[in-house]
Amino acid sequence: MLFNSFEFIFLFLPISVVIFFLIGRQKHHQKWAILWLVAASFFFYGRWNPANLSLLTFSILFNYFIGYALRKITFLITSKKTLLIFGIIVNLALIAYFKYANFFIDNFNQITGSNLNLETIALPLAISFFTFVQITYLVDAYRGETKEDSFLNYCLFVTFFPHLIAGPIVHHKDLMPQFADKSIYQFKRKFLIIGLTIFFIGLFKKVVFADRIAVYAVPVFDAANRGLPLTFFEAWAGVLAYTLQLYFDFSGYSDMAIGSAYLFGIKLPLNFDSPYKATNIIDFWRRWHITLSNFLRDYLYIPLGGNRQGKLRRYLNLMITMLLGGLWHGAGWNFVVWGGLHGIYLVINHQWRSFRRWLGHDLNKSHWFSQGISWFVTFLAVVISWVFFRAKTIDAATAILSAMMGVNGISLPRVLLTKLGFLENFGIIQFNGLTNATELPVGYVMGGITFLLLVAWFTPNTQQWMGQYNPIKIKQQGINVSANWYDRIWRSLQWQPNQIWAVASALITGISLLSLTRVSEFLYFQF
Repeated sequence: MLFNSFEFIFLFLPISVVIFFLIGRQKHHQKWAILWLVAASFFFYGRWNPANLSLLTFSILFNYFIGYALRKITFLITSKKTLLIFGIIVNLALIAYFKYANFFIDNFNQITGSNLNLETIALPLAISFFTFVQITYLVDAYRGETKEDSFLNYCLFVTFFPHLIAGPIVHHKDLMPQFADKSIYQFKRKFLIIGLTIFFIGLFKKVVFADRIAVYAVPVFDAANRGLPLTFFEAWAGVLAYTLQLYFDFSGYSDMAIGSAYLFGIKLPLNFDSPYKATNIIDFWRRWHITLSNFLRDYLYIPLGGNRQGKLRRYLNLMITMLLGGLWHGAGWNFVVWGGLHGIYLVINHQWRSFRRWLGHDLNKSHWFSQGISWFVTFLAVVISWVFFRAKTIDAATAILSAMMGVNGISLPRVLLTKLGFLENFGIIQFNGLTNATELPVGYVMGGITFLLLVAWFTPNTQQWMGQYNPIKIKQQGINVSANWYDRIWRSLQWQPNQIWAVASALITGISLLSLTRVSEFLYFQF
């Protein structure tokens, strides 16, 4: 079931919320309310493919038992560390089988010339996310940071539907104490108003921004995958369109997850914080898929040694972390290259910071011009990496990048000839029009990309729009107390429970619902 489906918005979500509070408001009925939420979450997951429920159930039972043994059993025949490693290996083995078995067999056949055959294995929905969530539980149990024994609560921790499919990756110690607070079982109007506002802002981003700009990315990448040549303009237009589709798709999903969880009074962690405003690649990974970045840092980079064993080892650890992070996103060499690119970016970023320190620069102070250059270079690097993230093959990605660099010549649409015709005098740029492979509507493409880039770069994110009513604790980046005129304007426009915002919210909701002409999956659902 998708967040952006009528079935979810008008049936599943309201029924889940209403019955949860009807049960929970009764004294001593909180466990029944949790049982209802677990049942609803299993239904939510099984609605995709009931066959996957058996895998989810096995995973929950296995990890609960391992976690319980790590916390409670003192007469283990093996050390707790060995048990923890066993638990993690079983979890990773499940992902390896369902997600990478075909990939490994195909590559083995290519290298050895063998002809091993394995039936195509269907990837169970959300296996990466519910597995990572439970790995955090095992590690927390091993460290003694998780105290609770309730199996029912553990089921809710794993399956709570707002985070089940595509994150954020939550910790038991952060999520379950909220359900232990009896006050959340009493319906509060602010849960409903704020939760729905954030949910529909996310829906708006998904169906109005992401889905509409996607139609300009799809033909470009499809043409590259079919081996058709692209012009300079087509390549840049398609890649920028995908850059924005992914941004608003994931931003919208993150808002809808936070909003739907807050309808129950539950606060999920921030997972998306205006990453295209990042001024370096380290900053980018502190803003993009924040909980996955934290997971890779805490459970892979630091155990590998982090930055504790010298620079060379630190950079090696960074590369390993990002390569595996890339592979986590998909079983394909293009994802490995994408992760490797970001590993190289991070190494360069750390080296550059070291060089500036050696020069005596204060990294906390920077001129607006140098900050602007840093932001532009960071954005450009991220855009280039998305080519590998989206293309189906390395060859397709290489063809798109070649076109973006002008290897096929720099050709712009003929409609721009009247305004930019003087550029032909330099002998570099031509106006040969577009290929028949994409048939992009130039005006709509340029207008849509320009508008969404301005939104991504210069407007506050949802948490900043919500201001003091935002359920997540964040640093008010870009909107601070000692603000300049620009910040003061945005602060004056922050969400308030008043009639003006009621009308604005109604418009956002109405436009979003009217735009639900077709249901499209969120991009991160495939991971």
